[in-house]
Amino acid sequence: MAKNTALKHAFVITALLICCSWLPTSQSAKKTSSMARKEDLPYIKCQVCEKLATQLHQQVKNKEALISPKRVSEFEIIEISENVCNLKKQESDWILQIDIVKKGDDLELVEQGTEGQCNSQCKTIERACQEVMGYSDTDVAEYIYKSKPQIDKLVKFLCNDLTEVCSVKPPPVPKSWAPPEPFVPKSSKEAEMDKIMKSMEGMPGAPGMKMYSKDDLLNMRNFGEGPDEDEDDDEDIDDFPSKLGKVLREKETAKKDWRHRITEGIADTGATLKRHADNMSGKIKQWWQGKKSVSSKKYTKDSKADL
Repeated sequence: MAKNTALKHAFVITALLICCSWLPTSQSAKKTSSMARKEDLPYIKCQVCEKLATQLHQQVKNKEALISPKRVSEFEIIEISENVCNLKKQESDWILQIDIVKKGDDLELVEQGTEGQCNSQCKTIERACQEVMGYSDTDVAEYIYKSKPQIDKLVKFLCNDLTEVCSVKPPPVPKSWAPPEPFVPKSSKEAEMDKIMKSMEGMPGAPGMKMYSKDDLLNMRNFGEGPDEDEDDDEDIDDFPSKLGKVLREKETAKKDWRHRITEGIADTGATLKRHADNMSGKIKQWWQGKKSVSSKKYTKDSKADL
């Protein structure tokens, strides 16, 4: 099962890289992204901080289990702290699972257990997370590395001692508060595509990936089209090798054409240079023969004069 998943991801990534090389930048989508609701930040910062501390604790534990028996370095913990509030990074996937719901005079962060579309709620939680963390990422990373605290102690350190965002109770939500967009779960294919895109962020050899939106890539070459896209996943995976082989053959043919043109160009240039060299050699030879002839005549005249 794991092997099939790895092969599937390999095919998807390769296909995406090839597809991105086909499209000009003018075809990339210019989709307006949702903005954070700054007016909601005071009502959710404390809850965001508590969830942030929980995520830091859990992700460090996951890292430890992954590299055991080695110990997680302070640098690795700092890296998690830097990425956990950045929606472009995998460490922030927890943000996508939260819905902001009004209950009485408060706003509550409700976990949905699945990733949703990133709308203004997602951006608002990201913004709150970034404001809570601020420049404290190295401090909290050092604390986790040296103290290895339990979740409750980490929450107290980050939310009460270090940032103080939970030291004061949030104000009541005004009655005029307008709810954001509803939480919309992602399809399985969208969630998988987002994970692939995040894993490819900053990957050498794939600089063009940033020029294209998720929607572009989902629609490329019938990738994930139609209402029954989830049912066709297995067929898409089975077709990847043949489609990929065809694409690679086309790319190889194009490479051969370029090689042929370059080889011809080099040959033509070499022939031209050879002609120029032959012409120059002939001119130098004529000049030298002429010079020798003049010198010979002058020597003959001088010899006759001496006699």
